[in-house]
Amino acid sequence: MTNTLNQVKPGCSCKVVNIGGNNILKNRLLCMGVTPGTTIEVVKVAPLGDPMELKIRNYNLSIRKKEASSIFVEDPDKCCCSASTGEFKGDA
Repeated sequence: MTNTLNQVKPGCSCKVVNIGGNNILKNRLLCMGVTPGTTIEVVKVAPLGDPMELKIRNYNLSIRKKEASSIFVEDPDKCCCSASTGEFKGDA
């Protein structure tokens, strides 16, 4: 099942499948290391929902949710993260 990165909850990780959007955004994300096959962990989301902090390739990256909606991902962890608190509620 393919989702977009903005749908992944904090504490969960996923693998990048494809990057959509216009060429400027796509090139910018590729230059920051967001490439197909890369694993991304959503570290946290700001209190008002924007931006998102991601862990990718051993560094932290913050992007807007609008940019995250252009990143198609698969395999969100089989964890159940509470949408309201962002707390991990799955089995490890």
